[in-house]
Amino acid sequence: MIWQQLLSIASSYPLALRGLGTTVVVSLIGLVAGSLIGFAMGILRAGGNRLISRTIGVWVDLIRGTPFLVQLFLIFFILPELGIELEAFDASVIALSNLAACFICETVAAGIAAVPKGQVEAALASGLPQWHQMRHVVLPQAMRIILPSLVGQYVLLIKDSSVVSAIGLTDLTRVGWLVVQRVPNGLLVFAIVGLGYFAVCYPLIALARRLERRMGAAHAEVQL
Repeated sequence: MIWQQLLSIASSYPLALRGLGTTVVVSLIGLVAGSLIGFAMGILRAGGNRLISRTIGVWVDLIRGTPFLVQLFLIFFILPELGIELEAFDASVIALSNLAACFICETVAAGIAAVPKGQVEAALASGLPQWHQMRHVVLPQAMRIILPSLVGQYVLLIKDSSVVSAIGLTDLTRVGWLVVQRVPNGLLVFAIVGLGYFAVCYPLIALARRLERRMGAAHAEVQL
């Protein structure tokens, strides 16, 4: 029985590869776009302009405080009523990019805030323009703090991408639902789907652990 089900699942490998590819592409575009936007938002949020910082903070809190599924539905189902038609792929990328940007923004802002004030004051005393201070003094130090958390955040966002199946995009999770209609063993089918997500996420998990160990070793050397 199980062997027959496995053979039936194996016959769906072209669809599974398509779903895996869609998951990787949506996640990759969303994370790249989200990283670029999130870094810009984080730098502005950590800057001295209170109005900009609070405005970004309100948007970030709104996105972080509402379900990703609701945000996805608003983009895919509500925007067309305002005359903005989007395909499922485009809506998924926009929603995931926005979610990634908001979480990365807070990670970047926290990393910048963790840079010792003495370093910031030294940069100010150097007479460098503000952008050069951020680029050459503050950000290089903040990145040591940001990177492990950032990589971990990427893993969470890749798993969040499974939600896009709710609007009909044929990602890995959607493929699982399609296969389970033909193979009546949801436990087996979604265990394999879970392994697919694990295969995508594990390299990032290993990278995050490595970065954390390096950060811990560097911190221990500084204390010595």
